[in-house]
Amino acid sequence: MNKNFWKDKKVLITGHSGFKGSWLSMILHSAGAEVLGFSSESLNNNSELFKSLNIAGISHSCDEDIRDKDTLNQIFSSFKPEIIFHMAAQPLVRESYERPFETYEINVIGTLNVLEAVRSHDSVRASVFVTTDKCYENQEWSWGYRENDPMGGFDPYSSSKGCAELLIQSYQQSYFNDQNSLSALSSVRAGNVIGGGDLSKDRLIPDIVRAIQSQSKVLIRSPSATRPWQHVFDPLNGYLMVAEDLYFNGSSHNSSWNFGPYLTDIRTVNELTDLFCKSWGVENIIENDTSANVHEANLLSLDISKSFHKLNWRPQWSLEQSLPHIVNWYKEYLLNGDLVALSEDQISQFFH
Repeated sequence: MNKNFWKDKKVLITGHSGFKGSWLSMILHSAGAEVLGFSSESLNNNSELFKSLNIAGISHSCDEDIRDKDTLNQIFSSFKPEIIFHMAAQPLVRESYERPFETYEINVIGTLNVLEAVRSHDSVRASVFVTTDKCYENQEWSWGYRENDPMGGFDPYSSSKGCAELLIQSYQQSYFNDQNSLSALSSVRAGNVIGGGDLSKDRLIPDIVRAIQSQSKVLIRSPSATRPWQHVFDPLNGYLMVAEDLYFNGSSHNSSWNFGPYLTDIRTVNELTDLFCKSWGVENIIENDTSANVHEANLLSLDISKSFHKLNWRPQWSLEQSLPHIVNWYKEYLLNGDLVALSEDQISQFFH
């Protein structure tokens, strides 16, 4: 991330009240950007971080639904953003089984609405569309998925993100393929992102923290499943670098990018739980959830060679480096401490 680049840039973030969106808003504010966030409070299941970091106080915030294309276009017209980060989504696998229609509507039609808004407003120079590592057709390979591997998805969430990727590719080719165009867009795909402030249901770290708080066991659905764990700052740094690259180089740099950890941090759920508990100072509190009855991938990792070589991006915090920062954040949260100061310090340490 080039901090000087972001000073006074007008940035619109959809889903700015979510986990990644809240951290991105704070990072951009610290770099001097003017941030407008577009999120639906009624659809947000993780607003605690947004409130804890006072994101509404450091950005313009619109409580709106990404499915409302007319309101979205009005926001584009009035704010005239230069850079877009589209993060608004229904992000949970198990919830996608319970609410498939809404999942597809938010993740696919919501993406389409943003693509159309970008196409219709010439203020936009760079657009970064955030999907997921689960957009790939999972073959349970032991090697990482590359950006040109087929899209797919078994569960509705993964499938909806694969659909969104196909939409993005179509718009790249149909409307943003002029080599002289100053407006450009890319998709970005990250693995299992962890960090302070994630309090969503059905996510490993928040579930562990709640179990520690209540002095109970944490129910784990797939303890032997491997995931590419990474601190939230690492992929966000990649997203920012993609936006900078698009801003300067235009549509000739339209692409898709994987952001994940080094191979050494592709660990099992059980390993991460054990490491987190040790960092916290408690015994491993894992217990298998035998009631889990939905399909989830067992093996999943990303090949980050393209981002490494072409974008000069690389992971900065290993799992062992990340966990003390994450544990400190949650402990401060449970003590009702100064989370803004702590979060600003963590951002400063990473984006030094």
